[in-house]
Formats: sequence, structure tokens, C-alpha cells
Amino acid sequence: MNPTALQYLLAAVVVLPLLGAVGALLPAPPGLRGRNPDQAVLRHGVTVTGVVLAAALALAVGFDHDHPARMQATTDISWIPALDIRIHLGVDGISLPLVVLTALLTFLCALYSYFHMPTGPSPKAFVALLLVLEAGTLATFAVLDLMLFFLAFEMVLIPMYFLIARWGGAEKQAAAWKFILFTLLGSVVMLLGLLLIGLKSGTFDMVALATDNGPKAQLSHVVQVLAVLAVGIGLAVKSPMWPLHSWLPDAHTAAPTVGSVLLAGVLLKMGTYGFVRIALPITPEGMHTFAPYLAALAAIGIIYGSLACLALVRQGAKGDLKRLIAYSSVGHMGFVLLGIASMTPTGVNGALFANIAHGLITGLLFFLVGALKDRYGTSDLDALAGSTGAALYGKAPRFGGLLAFGAVASLGIPGLAGFWGEMLAMFGAFRPAAGLSRPAFLTFMVLAGLGTLLTAAYLLLVVRRVCMGGTPHLAAIAPLGAADPADPDPGPAAETPAPAPAIPDIAHYEYAAWTPLAVLTVLAGLWPAALLGLTDPAVQQLLGGGK
Repeated sequence: MNPTALQYLLAAVVVLPLLGAVGALLPAPPGLRGRNPDQAVLRHGVTVTGVVLAAALALAVGFDHDHPARMQATTDISWIPALDIRIHLGVDGISLPLVVLTALLTFLCALYSYFHMPTGPSPKAFVALLLVLEAGTLATFAVLDLMLFFLAFEMVLIPMYFLIARWGGAEKQAAAWKFILFTLLGSVVMLLGLLLIGLKSGTFDMVALATDNGPKAQLSHVVQVLAVLAVGIGLAVKSPMWPLHSWLPDAHTAAPTVGSVLLAGVLLKMGTYGFVRIALPITPEGMHTFAPYLAALAAIGIIYGSLACLALVRQGAKGDLKRLIAYSSVGHMGFVLLGIASMTPTGVNGALFANIAHGLITGLLFFLVGALKDRYGTSDLDALAGSTGAALYGKAPRFGGLLAFGAVASLGIPGLAGFWGEMLAMFGAFRPAAGLSRPAFLTFMVLAGLGTLLTAAYLLLVVRRVCMGGTPHLAAIAPLGAADPADPDPGPAAETPAPAPAIPDIAHYEYAAWTPLAVLTVLAGLWPAALLGLTDPAVQQLLGGGK
């Protein structure tokens, strides 16, 4: 495709959601009508996100797949000359899959919300916030200037805060405040690191900084160490890395369904993307210094996330399924961080693959759990496994089958997307970059392998309890008033409890929102070369100093 056309497509992908957000706030969305204003604005959200997805897919088709390491669809305009800050956009094999994933998930969320709007204020604000969130996320993956990266990185905080605080569930205010305070404090420290890089090197241009013979040469070892420490804290909060993860379970538990989907499927990827785009190529010496510590925290996060999920499964009435999936994200993103910390092409490619796989699989799981909560009025594991939700396979077989599929994909079964990223991340830890302690990384690899076993344990327990009915309660085994062989006078028999009411199986709009994620999970698992063919040349160049 013509380079100019690609340039316009990328600019449209970033700018259209912002224009759509403005349109959503108008008295009547332009060009759209519905039975009422609420339906019209929700239809507006579907239309705008659909156009953005179409533009992202056109960008992917027109992308030069023979040269994925080269920045394409670039725009480079001077913005603040005094500081050499530029409006610099572009995509390569690393960022393009994340742009498409963001556009896809946002469209599916808008489509789902059109048929099932979360309880809260007017849809106008909801649609506008959803589009601003999309614009900020897409810009994060498309900008090539450190200051623009920071602005885009921060742009998503306000819309996500309001999506949780205004359309969330129980304890939504506390969860929203915890989310924004954690991420804002991390971002303040990150800004100091980005300013240190820009002022010491004389430029904020990420492409120029990534080359060995460019401005990066001005960054001493001490400067790189300080920069990685500062920038890494901000990125680690968003990743989320243990022990800076504690905002995540509360945010997921309180968020509406689409908020959880976008938080897990897109926002968490912004932190790990920053490590790959900034820390690895721009401050490699500093990254080399902190890589063992990053790997250690990643391995702890993998074990911690799995043990927390097992504890939730065993807690009965206190175990929330949304909270469990949130803790599972801590473990899965630990594999991403472990692959990055290995500083090898194998590990980094695994991290990028795991990023996409986690977005597809966890996005699907949050859709399913949100729908399950809508049907039962709760996402409490004990209630779902009890008389209300027993034997989901029998009550809603297609729903139960898709939930089991999501769980199996999440535990990393070969042939599905979750397998390749985690395997490659562990291969990277098996033979880390030169200068890194191999015995230490072998230990981290073993811990990660143990984490996969724990993941299988808690996910299979969840499937057994929710889909198959789990272990029935004593009341279900011996209903009140039932005859006891050891009791010579059982007394008058009580009525047997009525069977649990039937629940609706997957609706047509749910098929439309969920099927693309399930299909892509299978395709990525069966054809990993489609994604690795994009990322590997770009990673090789990135780790080679942009040569």
C-alpha cells in the first residue's frame, strides 16, 4: 500500500476515537437515529469503534510484512521545538498487533454494551469515556516520542476511573480511587525517568534513541540505571508486577464487564510494551542491571497469583470469580515480564506473544464471567457452585462449554494461544542474555513451571465447581426432613427444594462479541508463525541496537 495512505490510516486510527467522543456528547450523535437518544448514542459508539477497527485492519493488510522491523505509516511533525518534542507516530511488528487487538476489543465492548448497557448514568458519558480510553491506548502503542508516550499513557486513567466509579459494582468508589492513586504515583516517578533520558541525550525521539550510534551514546551507565529504576516503577504498576499489583483485584471486581475486558485485555499491555519499547533498546545497560530483580519479581508474581487463585477457590462464599481471574492476570503477566527480563530474542518474542494471548483469553473470560453475574446476580464461587448455578453444562451447555474453553486456553494447553508465549518466555529464562546469571534464571524458570501446574489446578477446580456443579452442599445431599436410617423417628418429611431455575444460554449478541476472541485464540495457537513472523525481526533489530 502507498506509504501516504498508511500514514493517513494510522493517524485516523488514533484521532477518530477522539472525534467520536466529542460527537457522543452532542445533543444527538450525527447521522444516527434510534428509538431513543440512549440507543442512538450506543449505536454511535459501535459505529465509531467499528470504523476504527476497519482502519486498523486495513493498516495491518497494507503493512509491509516483508520488513516488519522498519517503522511504517510514520508521521513526524515538530510540536514543541524548544524541547525537540515531536508528534511522531509509526508502527512496526511489535506495536501493530497491539493496535489491532485494542481496536478489536474496544469494538466488541461497544457492541456488547449496545445490547447490554451497564447500570449507571447516561450512555452519552459512557460512550465518550470508552472512546477516549480507546484513543489513549492506541496512541500509547503508536507514538514514538517519550513525552507523547507519557501523555498517552496517562490519558487512559481518567476514563477508566469514571468507568469503574460510575458504572461499577460494589465498593466501586474505593476501587476507582485505589486504581488512580497507584497508577498516578507510578507515573510521576516514570515521568522523572523519561525527562532524565530526554535531557541527558538531547532528544525524546524513541527511534533515534534506540540506535547504538545515536543520542543513546550520551547516556552513562549511572544515568541508565536511574532511568530504568524510575521508568520501570511506573511501567511495573501498570503491568502489574508483584508487589505493585494490589490495585488490580479491587479494580476488576468493581469494574463493569467491559471495563474489566479493556483493563485486562489492553491497559495491562501498556506497561509491558513500555519495557520492550523504552527500557530494552534505550537503556540496555540499566536494564541489564535490573533484569535479575525483574525476573525474580516476575517469578514470585507467577507463584503468588496462582496461590491466591487456589485460596479463592477454597474460600467458598468469599471467593469471587472476577477477583480470581484478576489474580490469574498477575501470574500470566509474570510470564511476560520474565520473558522481557531474559533480554533474549526468544524471551522477548514470547513476552509479546503472551501479551496478545492474554488479551484474547482473559478478555473472553471477563466477558463470560460478567454475563454469568448478570444471569445469577453474583460472581461468588460458592453461589455459582451451589444450587443456583450447579451443572452449568446442563442448564446452558454452550455457555458452560465456552467457559471451559476459556479456562483450558488460560492454563496454556498446546494448540491454543496461551501455550506459545509462556513456553517461549521460559525458554528465554533457560538461556538468558550474556552476563546474566544462568543459575538464577534457571531457578526462575522452574518457579514459572510450577506456576503452570498451580494454574491448571485452580482452573480445573473452577470448571468442576461452576460447570459441573462441584461438591454439593450438605443440604443438597440430605434435604431437611429426609429420612435418616439411624433415626427411628424421622418425623414428618419436608418438601424437597425446588430445582434451580433455568438460565438463558448464549444470546445472539453474545455470540457476536465472544466468537472472534475464541476463534483468534485457536488460530494463534495453531499458527503462531503469523504473529512471531511480525515480532521476531523487530525484536532482533531492537536488541541489536537498531542496526
